[in-house]
Amino acid sequence: MTQGNNLMKAIVLHGFGDTGNLVLEEAPVPLITNEEVLVKVKSAAINPIDAKTRSGKGLSGMLKDETPLILGWDISGIVTETGESVTAFKKGDEVFGMVNFPGHGKAYAEYVAAPAAHLALKPLNISFNEAAAASLAALTAWQSMKAFTSIQKGQKVLIHAAAGGVGHYAVQIAKYSGAWVAGTASVANRDFVLGLGADKHINYNAAPLEEQVSDIDFVLDTLGGESIDRSIGVMKKGATIISIPSGMNEAVGEKAAAKGMHGYAFKVKSNGNDMKEIASLLEKGIVKSHVSDVFSFADIAKAHAQIETGRTKGKVVVAWQ
Repeated sequence: MTQGNNLMKAIVLHGFGDTGNLVLEEAPVPLITNEEVLVKVKSAAINPIDAKTRSGKGLSGMLKDETPLILGWDISGIVTETGESVTAFKKGDEVFGMVNFPGHGKAYAEYVAAPAAHLALKPLNISFNEAAAASLAALTAWQSMKAFTSIQKGQKVLIHAAAGGVGHYAVQIAKYSGAWVAGTASVANRDFVLGLGADKHINYNAAPLEEQVSDIDFVLDTLGGESIDRSIGVMKKGATIISIPSGMNEAVGEKAAAKGMHGYAFKVKSNGNDMKEIASLLEKGIVKSHVSDVFSFADIAKAHAQIETGRTKGKVVVAWQ
């Protein structure tokens, strides 16, 4: 099963390395299985894992034998074809989600074969860009805050890199849960973080973390390494820290346990039911995507370069113009 036109445009990665290896070319329109839908992509979000994988880290080991290798996992677009077993979506539906993560998502393309179980209907009140943005990053925030504990009303929550992709969703979700929220970010992003609903902005450069906050019940660590040690120093007994950056968080459980706390390394996974929860939050205006930059797919290298600065406010998106 394919679209009538058997070829599409896609960004193909020709070997792991710099952004020059990302090439816009023609590729076959993907076939869909009985459980998949074919999505005409309007927008795709760029995440740090995209750039890490492109450079030969991240998921490169898993994907090294894929041909053609098409990066990306976050899409929003329009269903153009449905598999025989699909009942949740129909042709013409506007959808979004994180596709086949971890795995070969193939999101940097005009058409994506996506498991129906990984998608949700796009709320009508948000754009395709805002929907694509709210996939991997919003899912990471949502799943990590639900996987090992449940944030209770009145608890104190600390979000690291609160102005970033995962962080800016996490602040909003934590506030929705009724928590008091502190977020670390640069001075330049102070107003942005407070505007998300954070009760306190923390600038590491102004003073040590332990002089700015204490008695934290839950920490979402998006940085790893020393951030874990600093966070444990401001947590109360029995508190929980969730750390996301693989390769920089293996000892989080051991370090937390030594202080009478709980620590977990976390990796996001595609999940359509969770996407529906996020869609509901977006539809109600409880959570909003901040898209700082929109690039064309022809400028994918610029989008990767922006993500690699580590200073992106909110999300970066690429769109088919």
